Formats: sequence, C-alpha cells, structure tokens
Amino acid sequence: MKRYSAFAVAREALRYHMGWDRAWASPEPKKKYDVIIVGAGGHGLATAYYLGKNFGITNVAVLEKGWLGGGNTGRNTTIIRSNYLQDSSAAIYEKARGLYETLSQDLNYNIMYSPRGVMMLAQTQHEVRGYERTAHANALQGVATEFISPNRVKELVPIINIDGPRYPVLGALWQPRGGTARHDAVAWGYARACSAMGMDIIQKCEVTGISREGSKVTGVTTNRGDIACDKLGIVVAGHSGHLADMAGFRLPIESVALQALVSEPIKPCMDVVVMANTVHGYMSQSDKGEMVIGGGADGYNNYTQRGSFHHVEETVRALVETFPMISRLKMLRQWGGIVDMTGDRSPILSKTPVEGVFINCGWGTGGFKSIPGSGWGFAELMAKGHSPLTAEFNLDRFKEGRFIDESVAAGVAH
Repeated sequence: MKRYSAFAVAREALRYHMGWDRAWASPEPKKKYDVIIVGAGGHGLATAYYLGKNFGITNVAVLEKGWLGGGNTGRNTTIIRSNYLQDSSAAIYEKARGLYETLSQDLNYNIMYSPRGVMMLAQTQHEVRGYERTAHANALQGVATEFISPNRVKELVPIINIDGPRYPVLGALWQPRGGTARHDAVAWGYARACSAMGMDIIQKCEVTGISREGSKVTGVTTNRGDIACDKLGIVVAGHSGHLADMAGFRLPIESVALQALVSEPIKPCMDVVVMANTVHGYMSQSDKGEMVIGGGADGYNNYTQRGSFHHVEETVRALVETFPMISRLKMLRQWGGIVDMTGDRSPILSKTPVEGVFINCGWGTGGFKSIPGSGWGFAELMAKGHSPLTAEFNLDRFKEGRFIDESVAAGVAH
C-alpha cells in the first residue's frame, strides 16, 4: 500500500494521477478463513482492523451484502462524544473518542476529525439537574465535560435564541473535545488498512445461512458459495435479529428507522454541535455549509431507509424556536437508517449461545461515535474470549437484570 502524503500528491500530479492504486482490493472469497465478519460498516471494519493490528489475526474476511459503508455508517450525522452517565458506557465511548483523535494518522487516511465541541442544551430544571449530575460523573470517569451557563452558550453559538417562550436555554453540558468526522472516510480508511494487511473485503456477498456442527459454528452460506470459518462476528446493526435467527438464537432488540436531513448550504454560522433533548432535535454545520439536522427514531418497528414528511415537520418545528434563522432555509435532502434498539439503550458486545459466534449490535442511535472503541473491544473479545471494555455489555445482563440504563443520554438520536 502506498502511503498518502503531500509528496505523493505532488508526484502523481506530474504523471496525471495515473499511478494511484485502488484503495482496497476486491478478491473472490476463499474456501476458509480464521475469522469472518458479517457487515462492512464502520464497526465491522474496525473489528477486522484491530484483530490484525492488535492480535496479528489477518486471515479475515469482511462480508457485505451491499456496498462498503452503505448502511448506517454512511447515513448517520457524524457526531462524536463520550459524555455518558454510566461508567461502562463512558469507558467505551471515551476510548472511541480518544482513538478518533489520532485515527487519521493511524490509518494514513484523512477522516476529517473536527473536535469542535458538543453541547447538550438544558431547557428544563429537570435537565439542569440531570446534566449537572452527568458532569460530576464524567469528572470521576476522567471525561472532560462541564456544565456551562446560558451566557456561555450564547457566546459559543451566537445564532441560538436562549430566551425562547416555551423552552428557554438554562445551561448546557459542554464537551469541548467532542465533535464530528467524515463518516465515509472512516469506513474507507479502515477498509484500506484492512486490505493492506491481507484481509479480504467482499462486497455484494449476502449471508443466507449459518452452518453449525452441534453447538459450534463452522461457516456461512452466501450467494457466492459456502465459506468456512473458525469464528464468526455478526456486526449488521438493524439486521442483527435476522442473522441471529440463522444461527439459532434470539436477540432482545427491535429495529426502527432513524431519520435525518440537511439544508441547502449557507455561509458558516455555527462551529459547534448542538443537541436539544427537550425539543428532540440536534444540529451541526457540515464543511460544505449544510445544516445537518436530526431528531428521534420512528415510533414503530420498520426497515425503511427513506424519510417521511411528518418527521421533517416535527424536527424542524422543534428547532426553529431555538434557532429562528433556520426557518428561512430550504431542505436539500433527507434519508433514513435502520437502527437496532435494546431495552436499556446500551449495546450488546457478547459471546452467544453458539460457540464461535460473537455479536456486536444494539448501538441504537449512537453507533458512529463508538466505532473505534467498539472495534477495539470486540476484536479483543473475539481474539481472547474476554475484554474489560465489553464485559458489561454481554447478553446475560438482560436475564440477570444488570441493565446499563442510558435512556437519558440516548434520549435524542445522535
């Protein structure tokens, strides 16, 4: 793999950019791999990358029924933060945020990480108390956050209306090292690095069955033939239930559509990410000038990847009061993604009842921010059978009542 650099760009410019290699190979599947990862989104590719980087396991195939990064990785709104309440949640999200800081250098691929800061508005007295509690918890966890005043909010976001008649801004939970990254670039960077280690990334390869001998996995059946493996990682977000059914077990998740939209591009007006749980909306401005806007998930189970008019109305109506200037903007496009939700709104990274099968799902509305931490911990779980980072997120917690309740921190899609 050729390293990307300013010198490489200059060199290729002299020969009309005819010397660039493909970012990743497109091989035919082999008959057998040590590890198969189903799902070539951010979490699946990160798992494969850290299997190779941290444990030297490179006889790995990443299978994708569509195109690389075409699921939720390419459909999210790119927010990165780690200001969660529970210790286990804060640990994995802060691990991810820390890895994002140097990911461009690690992958030799610019993921456009922008630590512009993330604020979560407190617009009721209940939220003030809740965010002050979270700020204290974060201090104990080593996560840098603070509760800031309305005047400080206005200073950071001049376009905001802090004196709204229904929902005045009473303060905010502020994480200065939170921010955004380019979602496609994260997937492409991991894919390029995996391919360089000799792993096979196989697109247009749909898993239609999972083979077992007794209680142990032996491989998968795909539309491109049978492929054997010693270990199988299922990392398919909203479709996790279908794959689990093929393997012979059930998951405590439900799949719903999560919608987002962007406005027409405008001049720079907001250089932080703002989340408003009370009015159920959040907003940031992309590098192209578009206002990236999102809200809550659909109220019913479905697998659609399209937007809907009622969500546009609900989300924009909620945000217009807090950001009056956006009332004059036109919507450019909208879309949806299929998210997998657990009862406690925390993920599942776990062994399963089938020996050799591991599951990574349940990230709900907050999967993008966790990609590096999820891949790091899940790779360790698959390689060693245990990871301190994922230990609390196993399947047994649901039957044992050990819930990791993050319904407040995940109260608005992000």
